[in-house]
Amino acid sequence: MRITRTRTAAGIALSALALTTVPAAVAEATPTAPPVAHHHTADTIRQIPLQGAVNVRDVGGYRTYDGKRVGYGRAYRADGLSKLTDADLTTVAGLRLTKVIDYRVAAEVQYDGADRLPGGLTPTSRPVTDNGLFATLMTAIGSKDPVKQEEMLGNGKAAAFMREVYRTFVTDPTDRTQFAATLRDIAASRSPLLYHCTSGKDRTGWTTYLLLRLVGVPDSGARGDYLASNTYRAAYDAKLRETLKQTGMMQNPDLIIPLQEVRADYLDTALAEAEKQYGSLQGYLTKGLGLDPATIVTLRQRMVG
Repeated sequence: MRITRTRTAAGIALSALALTTVPAAVAEATPTAPPVAHHHTADTIRQIPLQGAVNVRDVGGYRTYDGKRVGYGRAYRADGLSKLTDADLTTVAGLRLTKVIDYRVAAEVQYDGADRLPGGLTPTSRPVTDNGLFATLMTAIGSKDPVKQEEMLGNGKAAAFMREVYRTFVTDPTDRTQFAATLRDIAASRSPLLYHCTSGKDRTGWTTYLLLRLVGVPDSGARGDYLASNTYRAAYDAKLRETLKQTGMMQNPDLIIPLQEVRADYLDTALAEAEKQYGSLQGYLTKGLGLDPATIVTLRQRMVG
């Protein structure tokens, strides 16, 4: 499917749904979801509350196997940064970032806009494939046809599609290269950096899971951070579904819930594929991503303590 520069109704709806961005055409009908208060959950998570993004978090705070703790202020994970307000820019400037990595593919950037960042910061484009999600949703949501939408997304198809996206994180060589480059950047940097996609939950969530496991955080802690996206995105995503229904784009917007959420079985699909292809998660990290022992040691020294 050819994606034009014109913000068609289909494109706007798709951008809204797949990439969890408020539709420009119905922005007035949908108030911006208030940011979650700056707090800790599960005694570790530190959210960075912003007006133009809802899933920006410090990666620090987690306990490692040996009782140490991942430091705060070393790395940040985020959703889309194209809608940041002036006040948000002041907040982000306070993080003292020296690098921002953008996992979005070109079509996402085209519809959602480039990152809006404090002066002196230019995003590093490092696209990780959406496995056709953008085009699929343009077809389904843009059709406004409930029968077609049900055929494409119903009966478990949306969840199955997401599992394929996660499987691709392991099998696609370009994806592996991009994830590895980010982990190497974190190891090499002496100052904070941030990585993000559009919803801050899948590509960003997988990166964070890998990072936390690499530095010695047990699966339970890394998994908890991954699943926390559902908490931070819940109100915003519910408003989006309501808007899609009110504007006539979807009669049954609950069809998109599997695309909006993170789920344990999505993560488990990637982990099972890593075991299938490389024998274990460790094999994926060392053979699939090509991370050598020195990089892993440096990453732990950089992030822990």
